[in-house]
Amino acid sequence: MASSDLMNVDSMNVDPTQPEVLFQFYHRLPRPFENFTHREFSATLIGDVYLRYHSWNTLEEFKQGICRLNPTRFEIGAIYNLRPKDKKSLRPGALQPLLRELVFDIDMTDYDEIRTCCSGKGICKRCWGFISAAVRVLDNALREQFGYKHLLWVYSGRRGIHCWISDESAMALTDDQRRTLMSYLEVVKGSKDKLKKVNVRPPRGGPLHPALARALRLLNTVEGDQALDSSFDALILQDQNVFEPVEKWEELLKLIGDSSFTGPLSEEWSTDPDRDSKAKWKNILAHLKKREHAKRAPIMHALEDIILQHMYPRLDMEVSKHRNHLLKAPFCVHPATGRICVPVDPKAVDDFDPETVPTIGQLLAELNNSKKPDDDGTERFDWERTSLKPYVDMLQKHSQQVQTAARHARQAQPKLEY
Repeated sequence: MASSDLMNVDSMNVDPTQPEVLFQFYHRLPRPFENFTHREFSATLIGDVYLRYHSWNTLEEFKQGICRLNPTRFEIGAIYNLRPKDKKSLRPGALQPLLRELVFDIDMTDYDEIRTCCSGKGICKRCWGFISAAVRVLDNALREQFGYKHLLWVYSGRRGIHCWISDESAMALTDDQRRTLMSYLEVVKGSKDKLKKVNVRPPRGGPLHPALARALRLLNTVEGDQALDSSFDALILQDQNVFEPVEKWEELLKLIGDSSFTGPLSEEWSTDPDRDSKAKWKNILAHLKKREHAKRAPIMHALEDIILQHMYPRLDMEVSKHRNHLLKAPFCVHPATGRICVPVDPKAVDDFDPETVPTIGQLLAELNNSKKPDDDGTERFDWERTSLKPYVDMLQKHSQQVQTAARHARQAQPKLEY
Protein backbone atom coordinates (compact mmCIF):
# COMPACT_ATOMS: atom_id res chain seq x y z
CA MET A 1 0.00 0.00 0.00
CA ALA A 2 1.50 3.33 -1.03
CA SER A 3 1.77 6.26 1.37
CA SER A 4 -0.55 8.26 -0.86
CA ASP A 5 -3.19 5.58 -0.47
CA LEU A 6 -2.86 5.75 3.31
CA MET A 7 -3.43 9.47 3.25
CA ASN A 8 -6.88 8.77 1.86
CA VAL A 9 -7.72 5.64 3.86
CA ASP A 10 -11.31 5.72 5.08
CA SER A 11 -11.72 2.28 6.65
CA MET A 12 -10.19 0.04 9.29
CA ASN A 13 -9.13 -2.59 6.76
CA VAL A 14 -5.40 -1.97 6.88
CA ASP A 15 -2.63 -4.40 7.80
CA PRO A 16 -0.94 -3.26 11.07
CA THR A 17 2.24 -5.18 10.13
CA GLN A 18 2.91 -3.18 6.95
CA PRO A 19 5.82 -0.69 7.20
CA GLU A 20 3.90 2.05 5.39
CA VAL A 21 1.01 1.80 7.83
CA LEU A 22 3.27 1.92 10.89
CA PHE A 23 5.28 4.87 9.50
CA GLN A 24 2.16 6.93 8.86
CA PHE A 25 0.95 6.25 12.40
CA TYR A 26 4.19 7.05 14.23
CA HIS A 27 4.92 10.05 12.00
CA ARG A 28 1.61 11.59 13.02
CA LEU A 29 1.77 10.80 16.75
CA PRO A 30 1.45 13.64 19.25
CA ARG A 31 4.71 14.79 20.76
CA PRO A 32 5.87 12.97 23.92
CA PHE A 33 5.40 14.81 27.18
CA GLU A 34 8.86 14.53 28.72
CA ASN A 35 12.49 14.28 27.71
CA PHE A 36 13.82 10.88 28.84
CA THR A 37 17.51 11.46 28.25
CA HIS A 38 18.58 8.44 30.34
CA ARG A 39 15.48 6.32 29.74
CA GLU A 40 15.87 3.05 27.83
CA PHE A 41 13.62 2.24 24.90
CA SER A 42 13.67 -1.00 22.96
CA ALA A 43 12.25 -1.65 19.51
CA THR A 44 11.01 -4.75 17.75
CA LEU A 45 11.42 -4.33 14.01
CA ILE A 46 9.62 -6.13 11.23
CA GLY A 47 11.08 -9.62 11.02
CA ASP A 48 11.32 -9.90 14.84
CA VAL A 49 14.60 -7.99 15.07
CA TYR A 50 14.90 -6.84 18.69
CA LEU A 51 16.98 -3.77 19.58
CA ARG A 52 17.68 -2.59 23.14
CA TYR A 53 19.32 0.41 24.81
CA HIS A 54 17.97 3.20 22.66
CA SER A 55 17.75 6.68 24.16
CA TRP A 56 17.30 10.20 22.81
CA ASN A 57 18.38 13.68 23.85
CA THR A 58 15.39 15.69 22.64
CA LEU A 59 11.73 15.22 21.89
CA GLU A 60 12.36 15.73 18.20
CA GLU A 61 15.09 13.06 18.22
CA PHE A 62 12.65 10.71 19.92
CA LYS A 63 10.03 11.18 17.23
CA GLN A 64 12.56 10.93 14.40
CA GLY A 65 14.04 7.79 15.95
CA ILE A 66 10.68 6.04 16.20
CA CYS A 67 9.78 6.99 12.63
CA ARG A 68 13.19 5.82 11.40
CA LEU A 69 13.04 2.48 13.21
CA ASN A 70 9.35 2.06 12.33
CA PRO A 71 8.93 -0.68 14.95
CA THR A 72 6.08 -3.15 15.16
CA ARG A 73 6.22 -2.41 18.90
CA PHE A 74 8.47 -0.55 21.29
CA GLU A 75 8.98 -0.94 25.00
CA ILE A 76 10.03 1.30 27.86
CA GLY A 77 12.69 0.41 30.39
CA ALA A 78 14.43 2.01 33.34
CA ILE A 79 16.09 5.39 33.82
CA TYR A 80 19.83 4.69 33.99
CA ASN A 81 22.81 6.45 35.54
CA LEU A 82 24.19 7.01 32.01
CA ARG A 83 22.64 7.27 28.58
CA PRO A 84 21.61 3.79 27.42
CA LYS A 85 22.62 4.53 23.82
CA ASP A 86 26.25 4.81 25.02
CA LYS A 87 26.28 1.29 26.45
CA LYS A 88 28.68 -0.13 23.86
CA SER A 89 31.27 2.52 24.67
CA LEU A 90 31.07 2.00 28.43
CA ARG A 91 33.01 -0.48 30.52
CA PRO A 92 31.05 -3.65 31.44
CA GLY A 93 28.70 -3.05 34.34
CA ALA A 94 28.95 0.74 34.19
CA LEU A 95 25.37 1.19 32.99
CA GLN A 96 23.05 0.66 35.97
CA PRO A 97 19.30 1.21 36.36
CA LEU A 98 18.44 3.88 38.93
CA LEU A 99 14.71 4.45 38.70
CA ARG A 100 11.85 2.47 37.24
CA GLU A 101 8.09 2.51 37.56
CA LEU A 102 6.77 -0.41 39.54
CA VAL A 103 4.97 -2.38 36.82
CA PHE A 104 2.53 -5.27 36.74
CA ASP A 105 1.43 -7.52 33.90
CA ILE A 106 -1.79 -9.57 33.96
CA ASP A 107 -2.38 -11.86 30.98
CA MET A 108 -5.62 -13.62 30.12
CA THR A 109 -3.85 -16.84 29.13
CA ASP A 110 -3.15 -17.47 32.82
CA TYR A 111 -6.92 -17.96 33.22
CA ASP A 112 -7.30 -20.51 30.40
CA GLU A 113 -7.91 -23.36 32.85
CA ILE A 114 -10.90 -21.43 34.22
CA ARG A 115 -12.54 -19.37 31.47
CA THR A 116 -14.96 -21.15 29.17
CA CYS A 117 -15.78 -18.51 26.54
CA CYS A 118 -12.31 -18.16 24.95
CA SER A 119 -8.84 -19.69 25.15
CA GLY A 120 -5.28 -18.97 24.06
CA LYS A 121 -4.96 -15.63 22.32
CA GLY A 122 -8.70 -15.01 22.25
CA ILE A 123 -10.46 -12.45 24.41
CA CYS A 124 -13.98 -11.06 24.56
CA LYS A 125 -16.07 -8.80 26.77
CA ARG A 126 -17.18 -11.81 28.82
CA CYS A 127 -13.76 -13.10 29.84
CA TRP A 128 -12.56 -9.52 30.34
CA GLY A 129 -14.31 -9.97 33.70
CA PHE A 130 -11.23 -11.85 34.96
CA ILE A 131 -9.04 -8.84 34.15
CA SER A 132 -11.63 -6.51 35.67
CA ALA A 133 -11.66 -8.47 38.94
CA ALA A 134 -7.86 -8.51 39.03
CA VAL A 135 -7.68 -4.74 38.49
CA ARG A 136 -10.25 -4.08 41.22
CA VAL A 137 -8.29 -6.13 43.78
CA LEU A 138 -4.78 -5.04 42.82
CA ASP A 139 -5.66 -1.35 42.45
CA ASN A 140 -7.22 -1.38 45.92
CA ALA A 141 -4.24 -3.18 47.48
CA LEU A 142 -1.67 -0.86 45.92
CA ARG A 143 -3.50 2.27 46.99
CA GLU A 144 -4.77 1.22 50.44
CA GLN A 145 -1.94 -1.01 51.65
CA PHE A 146 1.07 0.64 50.03
CA GLY A 147 -0.23 4.19 49.73
CA TYR A 148 0.54 4.56 46.03
CA LYS A 149 -1.42 7.25 44.21
CA HIS A 150 -0.15 7.48 40.64
CA LEU A 151 -1.31 4.30 38.93
CA LEU A 152 -1.75 4.08 35.16
CA TRP A 153 -3.59 1.02 33.85
CA VAL A 154 -3.00 0.26 30.16
CA TYR A 155 -4.71 -2.32 27.95
CA SER A 156 -2.04 -4.51 26.31
CA GLY A 157 -3.67 -4.45 22.88
CA ARG A 158 -4.84 -8.05 22.88
CA ARG A 159 -5.49 -10.13 25.99
CA GLY A 160 -4.10 -8.42 29.06
CA ILE A 161 -3.46 -5.28 31.04
CA HIS A 162 -0.42 -3.51 32.49
CA CYS A 163 -0.09 -1.24 35.50
CA TRP A 164 2.53 1.53 35.79
CA ILE A 165 3.10 3.10 39.23
CA SER A 166 4.93 6.42 39.05
CA ASP A 167 5.09 7.44 42.72
CA GLU A 168 8.62 8.50 43.68
CA SER A 169 8.78 5.80 46.36
CA ALA A 170 7.79 3.14 43.79
CA MET A 171 10.27 4.43 41.21
CA ALA A 172 13.12 4.15 43.72
CA LEU A 173 12.47 0.55 44.79
CA THR A 174 15.47 -1.76 44.45
CA ASP A 175 15.19 -5.18 42.83
CA ASP A 176 15.23 -6.85 46.26
CA GLN A 177 12.41 -4.60 47.46
CA ARG A 178 10.39 -5.36 44.34
CA ARG A 179 10.84 -9.10 44.87
CA THR A 180 9.68 -8.76 48.48
CA LEU A 181 6.63 -6.76 47.45
CA MET A 182 5.73 -9.31 44.78
CA SER A 183 6.09 -12.25 47.15
CA TYR A 184 3.59 -10.48 49.42
CA LEU A 185 1.10 -9.96 46.58
CA GLU A 186 1.45 -13.41 45.02
CA VAL A 187 -1.40 -15.67 46.13
CA VAL A 188 -2.14 -18.03 43.23
CA LYS A 189 0.90 -20.28 42.74
CA GLY A 190 1.55 -23.40 40.71
CA SER A 191 1.17 -24.72 37.18
CA LYS A 192 -2.14 -25.52 35.51
CA ASP A 193 -1.68 -29.17 36.53
CA LYS A 194 -1.58 -28.33 40.23
CA LEU A 195 -5.02 -28.66 41.81
CA LYS A 196 -4.70 -26.42 44.89
CA LYS A 197 -2.94 -23.17 44.04
CA VAL A 198 -3.85 -21.09 47.10
CA ASN A 199 -2.13 -21.83 50.41
CA VAL A 200 -2.48 -18.72 52.54
CA ARG A 201 -3.59 -20.12 55.90
CA PRO A 202 -1.54 -20.72 59.04
CA PRO A 203 -0.31 -24.34 59.37
CA ARG A 204 -3.31 -25.33 61.51
CA GLY A 205 -5.84 -23.25 59.62
CA GLY A 206 -7.38 -19.99 60.65
CA PRO A 207 -8.83 -16.79 59.22
CA LEU A 208 -7.42 -14.99 56.21
CA HIS A 209 -4.89 -12.19 56.51
CA PRO A 210 -6.86 -8.89 56.62
CA ALA A 211 -5.54 -7.92 53.18
CA LEU A 212 -6.85 -11.15 51.66
CA ALA A 213 -10.11 -10.81 53.55
CA ARG A 214 -10.50 -7.41 51.89
CA ALA A 215 -9.72 -8.91 48.47
CA LEU A 216 -12.28 -11.65 49.07
CA ARG A 217 -14.87 -9.03 49.96
CA LEU A 218 -14.20 -7.22 46.68
CA LEU A 219 -14.55 -10.44 44.69
CA ASN A 220 -17.48 -12.07 46.45
CA THR A 221 -20.19 -9.44 46.54
CA VAL A 222 -23.25 -9.93 48.73
CA GLU A 223 -26.80 -8.67 48.67
CA GLY A 224 -26.84 -4.89 48.83
CA ASP A 225 -23.50 -4.44 47.05
CA GLN A 226 -23.18 -2.84 43.64
CA ALA A 227 -23.94 -5.42 40.97
CA LEU A 228 -20.71 -6.32 39.13
CA ASP A 229 -20.22 -8.51 36.09
CA SER A 230 -16.88 -9.55 37.55
CA SER A 231 -18.09 -10.82 40.93
CA PHE A 232 -17.69 -14.51 41.77
CA ASP A 233 -21.40 -15.15 41.40
CA ALA A 234 -21.83 -13.25 38.14
CA LEU A 235 -18.60 -14.33 36.44
CA ILE A 236 -17.63 -17.78 37.72
CA LEU A 237 -21.01 -19.27 38.59
CA GLN A 238 -23.25 -17.69 35.98
CA ASP A 239 -21.44 -16.30 32.95
CA GLN A 240 -18.56 -18.80 32.73
CA ASN A 241 -20.50 -21.62 34.47
CA VAL A 242 -17.13 -23.06 35.45
CA PHE A 243 -18.33 -26.00 37.57
CA GLU A 244 -20.88 -27.48 35.17
CA PRO A 245 -18.62 -30.15 33.52
CA VAL A 246 -18.06 -33.30 35.55
CA GLU A 247 -14.27 -32.87 35.71
CA LYS A 248 -14.66 -29.31 37.02
CA TRP A 249 -17.16 -30.07 39.78
CA GLU A 250 -15.03 -33.05 40.79
CA GLU A 251 -12.07 -30.65 41.16
CA LEU A 252 -14.30 -28.32 43.17
CA LEU A 253 -15.16 -31.08 45.64
CA LYS A 254 -11.51 -32.14 45.90
CA LEU A 255 -10.61 -28.56 46.82
CA ILE A 256 -13.19 -28.65 49.62
CA GLY A 257 -11.53 -31.85 50.78
CA ASP A 258 -13.77 -33.28 53.51
CA SER A 259 -15.19 -36.51 52.07
CA SER A 260 -17.93 -36.67 54.70
CA PHE A 261 -19.15 -33.34 53.37
CA THR A 262 -18.48 -33.80 49.64
CA GLY A 263 -19.66 -37.43 49.34
CA PRO A 264 -23.40 -36.69 49.40
CA LEU A 265 -22.90 -33.76 47.00
CA SER A 266 -21.05 -35.98 44.53
CA GLU A 267 -23.85 -38.54 44.58
CA GLU A 268 -26.49 -35.84 44.12
CA TRP A 269 -24.71 -34.11 41.22
CA SER A 270 -23.94 -37.38 39.44
CA THR A 271 -27.64 -37.97 38.96
CA ASP A 272 -28.22 -34.47 37.57
CA PRO A 273 -25.58 -33.74 34.89
CA ASP A 274 -27.34 -30.55 33.72
CA ARG A 275 -27.14 -28.82 37.09
CA ASP A 276 -25.33 -25.50 36.56
CA SER A 277 -22.59 -23.95 38.68
CA LYS A 278 -24.84 -21.56 40.59
CA ALA A 279 -27.12 -24.42 41.65
CA LYS A 280 -24.12 -26.48 42.77
CA TRP A 281 -22.77 -23.61 44.87
CA LYS A 282 -26.19 -23.20 46.49
CA ASN A 283 -26.15 -26.92 47.28
CA ILE A 284 -22.78 -26.51 49.02
CA LEU A 285 -24.02 -23.60 51.13
CA ALA A 286 -27.23 -25.45 52.00
CA HIS A 287 -25.27 -28.51 53.15
CA LEU A 288 -22.97 -26.26 55.14
CA LYS A 289 -25.89 -24.80 57.09
CA LYS A 290 -26.91 -28.31 58.14
CA ARG A 291 -23.45 -29.03 59.49
CA GLU A 292 -22.60 -28.67 63.17
CA HIS A 293 -21.43 -25.13 63.83
CA ALA A 294 -18.08 -26.30 65.23
CA LYS A 295 -17.31 -28.18 61.99
CA ARG A 296 -18.20 -25.40 59.57
CA ALA A 297 -14.95 -23.38 59.70
CA PRO A 298 -12.77 -25.74 57.59
CA ILE A 299 -15.40 -25.85 54.84
CA MET A 300 -15.85 -22.07 54.92
CA HIS A 301 -12.10 -21.60 54.67
CA ALA A 302 -11.96 -23.98 51.71
CA LEU A 303 -14.72 -22.05 49.92
CA GLU A 304 -12.91 -18.76 50.50
CA ASP A 305 -9.72 -20.25 49.07
CA ILE A 306 -11.64 -21.49 46.02
CA ILE A 307 -12.92 -17.98 45.31
CA LEU A 308 -9.39 -16.58 45.60
CA GLN A 309 -7.98 -19.32 43.38
CA HIS A 310 -10.45 -18.53 40.61
CA MET A 311 -10.41 -14.75 40.79
CA TYR A 312 -7.39 -13.28 42.60
CA PRO A 313 -4.93 -11.52 40.25
CA ARG A 314 -2.54 -13.88 38.50
CA LEU A 315 0.63 -11.83 38.16
CA ASP A 316 3.63 -12.26 35.86
CA MET A 317 6.18 -12.10 38.63
CA GLU A 318 9.28 -11.64 36.48
CA VAL A 319 7.96 -8.45 34.89
CA SER A 320 7.73 -6.74 38.28
CA LYS A 321 10.88 -7.98 40.03
CA HIS A 322 13.60 -6.27 38.02
CA ARG A 323 14.18 -2.62 37.17
CA ASN A 324 15.80 -3.49 33.84
CA HIS A 325 12.74 -5.40 32.62
CA LEU A 326 10.99 -3.68 29.72
CA LEU A 327 7.26 -3.29 29.19
CA LYS A 328 5.29 -2.36 26.10
CA ALA A 329 4.77 1.39 25.84
CA PRO A 330 1.30 2.91 26.13
CA PHE A 331 -0.19 3.79 22.72
CA CYS A 332 1.79 1.13 20.90
CA VAL A 333 0.03 -0.77 18.11
CA HIS A 334 -0.43 -4.46 18.81
CA PRO A 335 0.84 -6.16 15.63
CA ALA A 336 -1.62 -9.06 15.81
CA THR A 337 -4.81 -7.06 16.41
CA GLY A 338 -3.99 -3.56 15.19
CA ARG A 339 -5.45 -2.24 18.45
CA ILE A 340 -3.85 0.60 20.36
CA CYS A 341 -2.54 0.05 23.89
CA VAL A 342 -4.82 2.59 25.55
CA PRO A 343 -5.17 3.61 29.21
CA VAL A 344 -8.05 2.13 31.21
CA ASP A 345 -9.92 3.85 34.04
CA PRO A 346 -9.83 1.38 36.98
CA LYS A 347 -13.10 2.82 38.29
CA ALA A 348 -14.82 1.87 35.02
CA VAL A 349 -12.86 -1.28 34.21
CA ASP A 350 -16.04 -3.41 34.22
CA ASP A 351 -17.38 -1.31 31.34
CA PHE A 352 -14.21 -1.57 29.24
CA ASP A 353 -14.60 -3.66 26.09
CA PRO A 354 -11.33 -4.70 24.38
CA GLU A 355 -13.19 -5.32 21.14
CA THR A 356 -14.09 -1.61 20.82
CA VAL A 357 -10.57 -0.21 21.32
CA PRO A 358 -9.41 2.06 18.46
CA THR A 359 -7.34 0.35 15.77
CA ILE A 360 -4.51 1.76 13.69
CA GLY A 361 -6.62 1.70 10.53
CA GLN A 362 -9.53 3.41 12.23
CA LEU A 363 -7.27 6.17 13.57
CA LEU A 364 -5.54 6.80 10.25
CA ALA A 365 -8.95 7.20 8.64
CA GLU A 366 -10.10 9.54 11.40
CA LEU A 367 -6.91 11.60 11.09
CA ASN A 368 -7.46 12.01 7.37
CA ASN A 369 -10.98 13.20 8.06
CA SER A 370 -9.81 15.62 10.78
CA LYS A 371 -7.43 17.70 8.67
CA LYS A 372 -7.82 21.42 9.18
CA PRO A 373 -5.81 24.38 7.85
CA ASP A 374 -3.36 26.15 10.15
CA ASP A 375 -3.06 29.93 10.30
CA ASP A 376 -0.51 29.79 7.48
CA GLY A 377 -2.79 27.59 5.37
CA THR A 378 -0.86 24.36 6.11
CA GLU A 379 -3.12 21.37 6.83
CA ARG A 380 -2.70 19.80 10.26
CA PHE A 381 -4.05 16.57 11.69
CA ASP A 382 -6.28 17.07 14.72
CA TRP A 383 -5.89 14.24 17.23
CA GLU A 384 -8.59 15.77 19.40
CA ARG A 385 -11.17 14.85 16.77
CA THR A 386 -10.31 11.14 16.80
CA SER A 387 -11.45 8.29 19.04
CA LEU A 388 -8.02 8.36 20.72
CA LYS A 389 -8.69 11.69 22.43
CA PRO A 390 -10.18 10.39 25.72
CA TYR A 391 -7.23 8.03 26.14
CA VAL A 392 -4.67 10.76 25.46
CA ASP A 393 -6.50 12.90 28.00
CA MET A 394 -6.15 10.11 30.58
CA LEU A 395 -2.39 9.91 30.03
CA GLN A 396 -2.02 13.68 30.18
CA LYS A 397 -3.97 13.81 33.44
CA HIS A 398 -1.77 11.07 34.91
CA SER A 399 1.41 12.86 33.78
CA GLN A 400 0.25 16.18 35.20
CA GLN A 401 -0.54 14.59 38.57
CA VAL A 402 2.91 12.97 38.70
CA GLN A 403 4.61 16.26 37.82
CA THR A 404 2.55 18.16 40.40
CA ALA A 405 3.45 15.65 43.11
CA ALA A 406 7.14 15.90 42.20
CA ARG A 407 7.01 19.69 42.32
CA HIS A 408 5.33 19.68 45.74
CA ALA A 409 7.93 17.22 47.02
CA ARG A 410 10.75 19.53 45.89
CA GLN A 411 9.08 22.55 47.46
CA ALA A 412 8.68 20.68 50.75
CA GLN A 413 12.41 19.98 51.02
CA PRO A 414 14.21 22.17 53.56
CA LYS A 415 16.17 25.02 52.03
CA LEU A 416 19.78 25.63 52.95
CA GLU A 417 20.44 29.02 54.50
CA TYR A 418 23.81 30.66 54.58
